[in-house]
Amino acid sequence: MKLSDFVVRDAIVVELKATGKEEAIREIVGSLHASGQLGEADLESVIRAILGREELGSTGIGQGVAVPHTRHPTVSRLVGTVALSKKGVDFAALDGDPVNIFFLLISPPNQPGDHLRALENISRHLKDDRFVSFLRQAKTREQVVDVLDEADKGTH
Repeated sequence: MKLSDFVVRDAIVVELKATGKEEAIREIVGSLHASGQLGEADLESVIRAILGREELGSTGIGQGVAVPHTRHPTVSRLVGTVALSKKGVDFAALDGDPVNIFFLLISPPNQPGDHLRALENISRHLKDDRFVSFLRQAKTREQVVDVLDEADKGTH
């Protein structure tokens, strides 16, 4: 599975305005709605599902990275996006540091394999310092897409 299989390019946010966890999740899920991936009626339900997952334990995995995710019946296929925050967001990350790279995932409840494969793919790339460094430096949606495409090729 490649990042391009589930990252919705039109939903990539390069300058997240939010400074808190719920605000950030609302803004990122809103970008998936704006790109036509989520209906207006489903927004609140998806946001609540992601916040509910966060209550089980922060998806802020450390080193400025978070992977908020949920399974939700309103999506028919795995969708996700990337958001970058220059200021950083207080996301109750495991190391206490602010988060400035988000990978948000929503998958249908009946496709747990895809959900897990996407999480594995993201975490594998996030262990690559160059990948993370290039993402942090990205200033435009196109630059984020270039970093993701390069990662998909497996050439670092």
